[in-house]
Amino acid sequence: MTTRAPIRLENLAVNFDDRFQLTNINWQIEPEQHWVITGTNGAGKSALAAVLAGVGERLSGTIEGLPARVGLVSFEAQAELIEAERKKDDADIMDVISAGTPVREILYAECADPELAAELVGKFALEELLDRSFRKLSTGESRKVMLIRALASNPELLLLDEPFDGLDVDTLALLQQYLAGLVDKVPMVLVLNRFDEFPDFITDIAYVDKGELQHQVRRDDAKAYAELYQLLHLKTTDLAVPAADPDTSIPRLDPTQPLVQLNAISIQYDGHAIIDQLDWSIQPNQHWQLSGPNGSGKTGLLSLITGDHPQCYTNDIKVFGFQRGSGESIWQIKQFIGYVSTALQWEYRVGTGLRNVIISGFYDSIGLYSKSSAKQREIADQWLALLGMSDRADQPFNKLSYGDQRLLLIARAMVKHPPLLILDEPCLGLDDMNRQLVLALIEKICAGSETAVLYVNHHPEDKIQGIDNYLALQKRR
Repeated sequence: MTTRAPIRLENLAVNFDDRFQLTNINWQIEPEQHWVITGTNGAGKSALAAVLAGVGERLSGTIEGLPARVGLVSFEAQAELIEAERKKDDADIMDVISAGTPVREILYAECADPELAAELVGKFALEELLDRSFRKLSTGESRKVMLIRALASNPELLLLDEPFDGLDVDTLALLQQYLAGLVDKVPMVLVLNRFDEFPDFITDIAYVDKGELQHQVRRDDAKAYAELYQLLHLKTTDLAVPAADPDTSIPRLDPTQPLVQLNAISIQYDGHAIIDQLDWSIQPNQHWQLSGPNGSGKTGLLSLITGDHPQCYTNDIKVFGFQRGSGESIWQIKQFIGYVSTALQWEYRVGTGLRNVIISGFYDSIGLYSKSSAKQREIADQWLALLGMSDRADQPFNKLSYGDQRLLLIARAMVKHPPLLILDEPCLGLDDMNRQLVLALIEKICAGSETAVLYVNHHPEDKIQGIDNYLALQKRR
């Protein structure tokens, strides 16, 4: 590794658009060190990493030694790219819809090392996507693009905020191996919620809580490391899922008929079949885990079920007693579904309070536009108590951390106890404590008799007791 000065943060306080503040930060990063920043959701992990990228308004203190070239990968940076692509549509005139920026341009514009970028495109199997619009990529595919951009920028510091989330098992292993090869070339700071994803090359751990850097632990200090692990693995016991609102009725379904019946369905893009001739049914109270590598069609398959995919009318699909294309409305379908996904979280960009976010699940709306009942407010408050957010009932949703937003959207999906609950990587972005809470909540739902769970997951260790049916999609060549 090239000799570099350490990065020093002394008595630092930083403001982030009046939403969040880091205070009393004292931290030194030596050139040979590789750090993980960890802590609970909303603690300030991503904010601390962002400071190293020059983000935020410095209120006091000093920062010394920040390099000129910082490679950054984060959900926020990914969301900014997607938002920029959406704004192109807003700027279009005469109802001409923008095709969007192709992946090739996103990757190679201002690329410091085109040869390395091309090599990584091959490693991450993105060649066939180079001419596709960036905004049409899956979550995992767009994350790969962000990673390649950062790695090919010749960074003097690499900041990776949850770099492994959204990646399939093979891609995750490939990335970990590649990062291990950079150990002697560039210092790395990773924001990670999962202890089981800490790479072997990590030398130090920074624990953030309430906007302060409270602990700095050497990886080889076994006692301190064990204490920090225990701090982040608080067990959740005696969970009780709040009951549904008896006055918010969902029409009863025939218990002898499948919730979902797909007959020889296919999904094609540009003449290439992502899924071909798949038969699948989901019975009432039957729980499934859906898995598969990035680009295998998981998101497309889910959108066929929810009615959000244009090819649902060219396939033989029957959901909740409706044959698709027989005149049913999208809302007739969605009333039977609770849904959580990264795409939903990107769309849920409202400033409504947390209680109203949960209540909006009764109406399948983004935001709340109907007058809620006292019973609905009571149930929402029970969910907030379960999530440890009772004191934030009226706080704006868009001021929450990414992980806390995900928790609220899971409660929103569960609140009406739908016949089908679709959880598309529900633990994405959650710290270990909240991940265990979510997994326990899903197990409680699975143990009930009202809801079938469709659980999409890349992490084999995040198994749910009660899910005994598995569908593994394969990426078609």
